[in-house]
Formats: sequence, structure tokens, C-alpha cells
Amino acid sequence: MKNVILTPNPYRDKNFQTVREAMRILKDAGISTRLCLPFEVDRSYELPKDLRFSRLDRELPNAEMVICFGGDGTILHMAKAATRKGIPILGVNIGTMGFMAELESTELDKLTQVARVEYSLDSRMMLDVTVQRDRDILFHDICLNDVVVTKGAVARIVHLCVKCDGVKAMEFGGDGVIISTPTGSTAYSYSAGGPIVEPEAKNIIITPICAHEIGSRCIVASDKRVVSVEQILNARRNAYLSVDGGRAIRMNMGDVATIKKSHLETRLVRLKDRSFYDVVSSKFNRQ
Repeated sequence: MKNVILTPNPYRDKNFQTVREAMRILKDAGISTRLCLPFEVDRSYELPKDLRFSRLDRELPNAEMVICFGGDGTILHMAKAATRKGIPILGVNIGTMGFMAELESTELDKLTQVARVEYSLDSRMMLDVTVQRDRDILFHDICLNDVVVTKGAVARIVHLCVKCDGVKAMEFGGDGVIISTPTGSTAYSYSAGGPIVEPEAKNIIITPICAHEIGSRCIVASDKRVVSVEQILNARRNAYLSVDGGRAIRMNMGDVATIKKSHLETRLVRLKDRSFYDVVSSKFNRQ
């Protein structure tokens, strides 16, 4: 292991104290590091002049690992770019939950295991998302956590039809629907009443949000299914689709969101020997 990218969330890692300590530990272990921001920061935010930041797109082709410093959102920001380059991600939690992170900010000494290649890789299923209007593709992306189709800010409901392999699975009015991976099952889907699903499971979880029909319940589908979501009724209203909590796009009547298993998988670095159930217990019980 020679080249590692460090991506600190400047709003979480105050004064970059955690990433500075990580840089020192990795340097002493003989690892070359590059510092990159995982996303664009506000123009008013002043970066420290003693740290040199590189462009992520220039550093990724030569990187062997990306270490994220922040919460789950920081890892989600990095997952797409790193996965497309086949680069594994190690998360260091400085957020509130940090469900996907392997280390807490107090465990930086374990980074020496990276230099000794004493770690394993945990493959996580991703979803491929397309929004189509007639024959035109309006949107295409991949995600690690979830796809959310929801109403706007106005206090109203949207009527949605969800199909699996072209067969209607549910039709309801409500706040929206979440289509998640097993990794995303512990995020928004869980808050909306969905089940906790082991990351090693290969499933697509469909969770209605505040459905106004008794028969609308969460469905745990096979990863072989192709899920589609379409707005019905309310011709003068719009639904909105977002991927991994990113910027929402508007869906008009007749637009169809198609979600299926991606051929790409995010690889998360594991330094500790612990069960998924240990993680669930420690993360949820501390809240």
C-alpha cells in the first residue's frame, strides 16, 4: 500500500484535526497521502493555508484506497467516484451515526494496519437508477444507500404505482417510497418502518413512506427484480426523486423511475473482526 487519498469533511473535522493526525500516522508507516475534499465547500469557507489540497479526479486514478473522515454522508459522497475506479473506501466516523464507518476518530492508531495490508474488503451491493420520459433518459446514476421518490414540500400526498418485473406490487397514496439496498436498510428505510437487512444479503427493499392504504407494507424483493415507480393521478402535481440524499429531480406524470441491481459494488475496508449485529447494537443503542 503506497498511495492513499484522505477526504475530510471540513464541516465535521474541525480545523482538520483528525485528518492531520491520520496523515502523521500514515506517513510514519511509510504511506504517501493526498488530501482531497469530497465535495465543493462554500466559497466563504476558508481552508487552512498550511494544508495542500489536490483535485480528486486527478488523484483517484493512482490511488489504492480512499479514507473518508466524516459521517455516512461523506462516504456516500465518495462511493460513486471511488467505486467507478475500483478503489476501496475506509470510513472514519466524525458524525453522529457513522453506520458504514469502520473506525471512530479515537481509533486512528489502527490505520497502521493499512500499511501492513492487514484488512479485509466488504463488498456492498449498489443500485442502478434511470428516469425515463417516453424514449428520453432524463437521469441515470448509481447509489449505495437508496432511491427516494417523494412529494414536494407542500403538505399533500402523491399517488404512486410500484411494479416488480412489470407486475404491480403496490399502489398507494402517501409521502413517497424508498427503494434501498441492504446497506441502506439501516438509514431512511429503517426510519420509515422498514426491516434491517444484513449487508451480505442480496435484496432490494421497497418501503412506503406514510402510506394511506392498509395493504401497503414493506417488500423485501430479490436482487434479480427490476423495480419501477410511476406517479398516478394528480396530473398537476409532481413527485421528486433523489439518490443517496443528493439533489432531487422532478418527475412529471408519465415519467418512470427504473431501479435494478448495479453491476458495480462498493468495497468497504474492514480492520476489525466484528459482526454486523455488533455494529447494529452499538450504533442504535447509543442514541
